Amino acid sequence: MMHWLILLSSILFEVLGTSFLKHAFQPDRIIYAVLALVITSYVASFALLGFALRHFDLSVAYAIWAGLGTTLVALVGVMFFGDQISVLKLVSIAMIVAGIVGLNLSGVSHG
Repeated sequence: MMHWLILLSSILFEVLGTSFLKHAFQPDRIIYAVLALVITSYVASFALLGFALRHFDLSVAYAIWAGLGTTLVALVGVMFFGDQISVLKLVSIAMIVAGIVGLNLSGVSHG
């Protein structure tokens, strides 16, 4: 169970890093401070992903990391940055989530 928490923490740091990156280049921001948060978030994300890979197949861990990261970044974009969401985007995100569920149901050992 701990390996799932490590992988999910890695995903959350990746989402934070991407969100801070978007935030860093707004005209009224102190770019260096925000870029420090970006770098710290990405370093934490990759370090935690590395630890998670001890318990997951690479193909499964990376697919979960990338898929959930993409989904959460899309939600952050809509909620905090005013990104527009269309039916096609929603369907596409649902397909990503379905793929992640499929990977986990495929019988691949992780843990």
